[in-house]
Amino acid sequence: MKRPEITGDGVRERARLSRHRVLLGAVAVADAGGIGSLTIRSLAKALEVKPMSVYHHVANKDEILDGIVDAVFGEIELPTAGGDWRSEIRRRAISARQVLRNHPWAIGLLQSRTTPGPAALRHQEAVIATLRDAGFSVQMTAHAYALIDSYTYGFALQAALPFERREAVAEVAEPITDHFSAGDYPRLAEMATEYYLRPGYNFADEFELGLSVILDALTRSIPAKLGETP
Repeated sequence: MKRPEITGDGVRERARLSRHRVLLGAVAVADAGGIGSLTIRSLAKALEVKPMSVYHHVANKDEILDGIVDAVFGEIELPTAGGDWRSEIRRRAISARQVLRNHPWAIGLLQSRTTPGPAALRHQEAVIATLRDAGFSVQMTAHAYALIDSYTYGFALQAALPFERREAVAEVAEPITDHFSAGDYPRLAEMATEYYLRPGYNFADEFELGLSVILDALTRSIPAKLGETP
């Protein structure tokens, strides 16, 4: 029996959609309005399709959340095992912070989803392999991974604070200096005038300095190889 020809706007919508395009649209909605703004209806509106068309590519909102989290992991540069582990982990941490600045809604989701996708698994494998090949024990690898990510994610949260631009630092700090004339906050006044408001100060530089401190401390936990001086 000949299958009847299917026509209509709904079929044309489904034909021009794909799972990849749905997830890209979901990321765009979350970027624009936060994760709370992401619904099937808002996603369909952004894609200029009917809500039912979205369901032909994703089963529900949970699948969308899993998919966009994996998309974020896919944007972070992977470290390469076997190279200079400090350089590789530093590059990955800087990349992660930048990606999370671009997608701040993802910070609370990266470690909360229970169904990791292929990009997340590749990411975790690469970080663990880099640390293990550097000589960290299994236990210290877990500690190092947690420490680095806690620092990176925490710093990324500060992207919402008005300190990312030199001009913004001045905008925030200068009105506060009005309270310094009475001499009630001498150390705060010292920090503002001698550091925060000095030409060239950039809050973003604090991230790499702190990262270096962490990597220095972690280096000391790598067991000395046979023949090396402790």
